[in-house]
Amino acid sequence: MAVTKTAVAIIGVGSVGATLGYALINQGLCDEIYLVDKNTDKARAEATDLENCIEFMNRNMHIEVRAADGLADADIAVLTAAAPYGGEQTRLDMLSGSLKIIDSIVPDIIRGGFNGHFVVITNPVDIISCRVLQLSGFPANRIIGTGTALDSARLKNVLSRTVDVDPRSIHAFTMGEHGESQMIPWSAARIGGKLWNDVVRDNPRLEGMEDSIHSQVVGMAFEIIRGKGSTNYGIASSTSGIIKAILHDENRIIPVCAMLTGQYGHSGIFISVPAVINRTGIKEIVEIKLTDREQAEFDRSAGIIREYISGL
Repeated sequence: MAVTKTAVAIIGVGSVGATLGYALINQGLCDEIYLVDKNTDKARAEATDLENCIEFMNRNMHIEVRAADGLADADIAVLTAAAPYGGEQTRLDMLSGSLKIIDSIVPDIIRGGFNGHFVVITNPVDIISCRVLQLSGFPANRIIGTGTALDSARLKNVLSRTVDVDPRSIHAFTMGEHGESQMIPWSAARIGGKLWNDVVRDNPRLEGMEDSIHSQVVGMAFEIIRGKGSTNYGIASSTSGIIKAILHDENRIIPVCAMLTGQYGHSGIFISVPAVINRTGIKEIVEIKLTDREQAEFDRSAGIIREYISGL
């Protein structure tokens, strides 16, 4: 019987890429990890440091440095390389620099024979995911942007502190752009199965807090960057969750950046929506019923993404 190995390539071994490598090792999610970075000395140092963790983890894994055109046997290629992100700039402000990086990397990955799934972290992730589709020629279901997976985790954490409930007992998520225009479908939010509107009705102190909660979620990345210079743990964990859903064929629903083909009234754009993820990539987009106000908020966010995509 043939024994197959699973391999994940991480392209860009900065703070996010290195932390993702550690998350994969810590959870034992694959057999091999390939690190790709133009700074090969940095990549080799990270590979050695990560390899030194294995003695104290729950399984053996192989870590090596590779070139972008040497990923033919990788199941997943994670794009983390991006233009510097700091200060008060938005993710959309990063587009020009990030496009140059992606345009220089993805063609090499494809020429090398890679035929797996792309998981895109590089911001602005909605537009960059579209660019990866253009450059790769892959089916859209095999390109997954991390999108609002992390924003949704942040939302659950804010709600957890607000209502004093374990975040894992909260079902809520954000949709739209992974940026300032993202929206929260409050009509679908539940605390332990109880609709958010009913929770508010039974707890008057929560009335009118939706805008404040939204602002906290959107502003959290800026707070982290002001305090420590970059975000890495949250995005690495949410990305490892997406990778696990693919490699373990989980059929797990995660809000990710996916190509719409008519869902929510839009086509031809990558935008964050709940999606079923398994070994095929995005198996299905989950279309929930939005209120008129929520649909208008989603339409506004989609319009921003469409404007930027039109310039690619």
